Amino acid sequence: MRFPEEFLHFVWQFRLYDTQQLHTVDGKPLKVLNCGFPNKHAGPDFTSAKIIIGETTWVGQVEVHLKASDWKAHQHQNDDAYDNVVLHVVWEHDTEIAMKDGTILPTLVLQEKVPAHLFNNYQNLINAVNAFPCENQLKEIDGFVVNGFLSRVLVERLAQKSEEVFERLEQLNGNWDETFYHFMAKNFGFKVNALPMQLLAQSLPQTLFAKHKDQSLQIEALIFGQAGFLNQSFEDDYPNQLKTEYAFLKQKYKLVPIDISLWKFLRMRPQNFPTLRLAQFAALILKSSHLFSKVLEVKNVKELHLLFEQLPVNDFWLRHYHFNKEAEKVSVQLGKSSIDNLLINTVSLFLFAYGKYTGQANYQTRAFYLLESIAAENNSIISQYVKAGIMLENAYQTQALLQLRKSYCNEKKCLNCGIGLKILKKT
Repeated sequence: MRFPEEFLHFVWQFRLYDTQQLHTVDGKPLKVLNCGFPNKHAGPDFTSAKIIIGETTWVGQVEVHLKASDWKAHQHQNDDAYDNVVLHVVWEHDTEIAMKDGTILPTLVLQEKVPAHLFNNYQNLINAVNAFPCENQLKEIDGFVVNGFLSRVLVERLAQKSEEVFERLEQLNGNWDETFYHFMAKNFGFKVNALPMQLLAQSLPQTLFAKHKDQSLQIEALIFGQAGFLNQSFEDDYPNQLKTEYAFLKQKYKLVPIDISLWKFLRMRPQNFPTLRLAQFAALILKSSHLFSKVLEVKNVKELHLLFEQLPVNDFWLRHYHFNKEAEKVSVQLGKSSIDNLLINTVSLFLFAYGKYTGQANYQTRAFYLLESIAAENNSIISQYVKAGIMLENAYQTQALLQLRKSYCNEKKCLNCGIGLKILKKT
């Protein structure tokens, strides 16, 4: 029977073996008072375990291996970190292990003490050919268990994403408002055009916009010019004005535009074309200077929405998706789903990251509350879990579910998943 060492960790940690009449391989009675705490760092697998061997109580570390000989294969005999191991837990005892002082390391063999249903449950999950391992069993798991683990996974997701924020924050000399602007620009690209939007923000620091505050033509010229869209001939007055203005600003500030080929139009609905998104982004900059400061101040979710509504988009875009191609009436305002996307991927992230960075937990709480106030997202990944029977009400749950899929389901880390563990333990 083949299984990874992590399965034996799972068995040991949750005492899913026959605990009656335990003995070490040399026949001494053994009682586990505390299996210890999983060690996620270098060194033995479990720390602070408490066991009784014979009549002696030991407190120390436990190492788990499939074979006893793995101790030598992993070179633990040469690592001082393993000197305090008090018990070696193995599936197969194929050799004795001597410590540095010559004493034989006490060893517990679990090969005959693990119930068959654990292996069956594990194999069914790992070998399942489904959208995700527990697709067929998910509806049997209590919603309290599912939501409990999703809450933990959401914190994990926001903490991981916060590291990206902190990295960019350091690059920008601790300027939160500038960092927020960079991430907002990236998310304005809505995945397909995230990269060029990110490069655009890097080429246009907010200090340039501050020099042209309330001057819409200059702000729009900087954005469309740096995006590479003004290096062509135009028929209408508005784009020609932008082109003239940008030529002056480009020379004045020594600007280098990004390559226009980076922008993607193919297989996109016109309302998502990058030209319209850039017009909306320019309008957001015109409407809201120091946007992150406002995000920190506004506590009402409805007021957060208002920050992204009624943007002063130039009237030219009411009948254009492209500079040189007129269209029927165009909706130039961000739709509710687009605003929700920005609130989920930028605003909630920065509330959490700022709270974590400054030690102010109230901002992290606001991030959770914001996600709970936004309707559940709908995409191909989410729909697979809904079809399997999971009930989703808000973005708090769907964001957690995306992290679950990425870090657990796709990697088949069922042994590290609270939902997977519940399924594995079922008799």
